[in-house]
Amino acid sequence: MPGIPSPHAIAALAVTVAMFIGFARGRLSVEIVSLLTIAVIAVGLYFFPLPGTGPTDGLQLAFAGFGHYALITICALMIMGRGLVVTGALEPAARFLERVFKFNLQIGLLVSLVLAMALSMGINDTPVLVLLLPIFVTLAARGAMPASKTLIPLNAAVLIGGMATTIGTSTNILVVSIAGDLGMPPIGVFEFTPIVLVAALVALPYLWLVMPRLLGDNSVAEAGLNRRFSARLRVTEGSLLNGKELSEILPRLPADIEFHEAPAGLLRPQQRLRMSGPHESLEEAMRLLKGEAAPSWVLDRIRRKAQESRQDIVVVEMTVTADSRLIGRTLPSSGIADLYGVAVVGVHRPDRLIGAKDQYSEGGDLRFVEGDVLLVMGLPDELQNFARSDSLLTLEGMRELPRRSKAVLSAVIMLGSVGTASIGLFPIAIAALGGAILMFVTGCVKFDRVGRALSAKVIVLIAASIAIGRIVDDSGAALWLGQLLAYGLQYLAPAAVLASIMLFVTVLTNFASNATAATVGTPIAFAIADQLGLPAEPLILAVLFGCNLCYATPIAYQTNMLIMAEGSYEFRDYIRTGVPLVLLMVTTLSIMLVLTYEL
Repeated sequence: MPGIPSPHAIAALAVTVAMFIGFARGRLSVEIVSLLTIAVIAVGLYFFPLPGTGPTDGLQLAFAGFGHYALITICALMIMGRGLVVTGALEPAARFLERVFKFNLQIGLLVSLVLAMALSMGINDTPVLVLLLPIFVTLAARGAMPASKTLIPLNAAVLIGGMATTIGTSTNILVVSIAGDLGMPPIGVFEFTPIVLVAALVALPYLWLVMPRLLGDNSVAEAGLNRRFSARLRVTEGSLLNGKELSEILPRLPADIEFHEAPAGLLRPQQRLRMSGPHESLEEAMRLLKGEAAPSWVLDRIRRKAQESRQDIVVVEMTVTADSRLIGRTLPSSGIADLYGVAVVGVHRPDRLIGAKDQYSEGGDLRFVEGDVLLVMGLPDELQNFARSDSLLTLEGMRELPRRSKAVLSAVIMLGSVGTASIGLFPIAIAALGGAILMFVTGCVKFDRVGRALSAKVIVLIAASIAIGRIVDDSGAALWLGQLLAYGLQYLAPAAVLASIMLFVTVLTNFASNATAATVGTPIAFAIADQLGLPAEPLILAVLFGCNLCYATPIAYQTNMLIMAEGSYEFRDYIRTGVPLVLLMVTTLSIMLVLTYEL
């Protein structure tokens, strides 16, 4: 029977439980609970240092997370992910999956989950999720399933796939290496893959059909989401419309695009078509048709100035106020492009204003009235000058246009980083940092936009989880728990031994770290196998599987934290969806180990 744990070990366990309760109750924000945890560890170790250490060593342990390679890696991955988004590099993949989701939402999600599992069997979990994450955020913005309903299932699928081979995650390699040092024969790359595939088939219906129902729609509804803008599409020489009838092209366009007073016969350059639809759909239609919603000279001027000044082109919604000089004027007579160098690409008229007298001029152009919402494209300074000079109220919804000229470059940088990390040429931290630096140097991501890529909540949460993992390990709390487990397992059947070891390692990995769970759990499992006369391999695999069952808390693994900000998740979301999955996987994997090794 193990003795009483040291005071430091008791305190470490108490702080861990308190942090878990604080997260689960949700009365305080994640940032506050995380900072309080770090503060308690720092103050406690300053006045009551660990044996053989000084007060300042405790401070270093508490705050080391802010400079830890895991935090730097996640921040670098977030920056690279933003580079893919702002350059539009993921649009082809997003459009393919969008077509699948449009055919059927459930089939789209199933295809995505199977794809994530398959990729992570041969590629490290983190690069796989980094590639998929911005695609699914883009899909959510385009009307597919909300990101909050897809990202946790997607992350779980990646983690399950990574469990299937020894090269799936760095944790698997660590467990196998420690077991080899202890004298166990080498484990092949695909030796336990069939066991995991059976468990994956059992878990897949839960990920696909149940887990999304347990997650709410955490996306924030935008005020202008239902606005339909009227635009004048100009047919250009290179337009897909040139020399064709409109009816031939309509099936390729977004379903919510509508054309008004469409001319009959073949279309020719310089013809203008009046169309309407939501902002995103108008952009997609103009991209597909290679048409323009404003005079080409002003669009060329905006692009040239953006390149010279190294600024992003943005699109913003502005509403016409009672004092605006635009009231009663049409777009051609307003001189907006000449005066301010911005382009009005669409106009939305609220329902309460439809039917206003004289809303169209003799030339068929809409006359502005108070309350109209203009969709305006330009550089930030010129947009502000336009709004200030013509008494327009800037609404929410400013968004940068993708810098598509750098799309291929950002994709190459991301694939290079992921590829070098996947084949083991560089550690993921070095590959991610190198990729982030290249994103900055090449202009795919701008320094003044870094704040939009990073999440303060994720940063302090990672720092707190690293501090908790360190104190649980250094205080001897993890070792004491392992000794207690070993003492109790001698009275259980082999199947229960496997399940208990897996659950123990799962608890460690969800509250400390994968490395701690592997380092503590592998020698304990090896010793228990020797004491009970059981083969070592199934017990070692129980440790390996347990290290990967990190679904129940956001602090369990770095991919859990990567999705937290994008999905607007709370701590309780991980508990609600992750605990049933952990129990399902532990049960299935334990049964499979017993059957495979005939225990």
